[in-house]
Amino acid sequence: MNFENFDWNRTEILALAKESCTQCQGHGLRRSSRKGPASPCNCVLRGIFRACYARFRQCVAKQQHVSTVRLEQIGGKDRRIIWGRKDEEYVADFCLVSRRVLDEEEHRIFKFHYLLGADWKLCCRRLNMDRGTFFHHVYRIQQKLGKVFRELEPYALYPLDEYFGGTVRRELPEESRKILSMPIVSRRRGLTPPLRKVA
Repeated sequence: MNFENFDWNRTEILALAKESCTQCQGHGLRRSSRKGPASPCNCVLRGIFRACYARFRQCVAKQQHVSTVRLEQIGGKDRRIIWGRKDEEYVADFCLVSRRVLDEEEHRIFKFHYLLGADWKLCCRRLNMDRGTFFHHVYRIQQKLGKVFRELEPYALYPLDEYFGGTVRRELPEESRKILSMPIVSRRRGLTPPLRKVA
């Protein structure tokens, strides 16, 4: 998918972009050709993966009795209220989506490095590969999963606040999309601080 046919938020892309990226120069977007549509840079996709992985580790590190059951309202034409354990659901979604998207070799690297926590030296020894090849695979895995975590429908794993119930992304009403001019703010005198009485 590219930038034009998916709801990528420009502010979100800019916030995730790496300033030192040689592909996008910190803008978060890059073009595959001069006339082609802009797509999110690989540094943005890796940033999405790292944010999702950090939340995954946080959910796994919690003890089972700390996790709370929450009552959630599910939208749609038949609105329902259900009980859920968001931390456990997120851990399961993270693992299952990764399993479905990655091929066999990528999933082996993902499992050893991210799920089991092995460092690059141990992974290279176990998987019989050199350091450069290992990190090329790691970057490719991060980019692939970052894209899928953001574009997953109907419920994406990223942004995290939407997954965990903080906000719901909705389409803006038609009248607010067609603003031709900014409203004029009346000019007021600046605030004057109270003066201290001189003795």
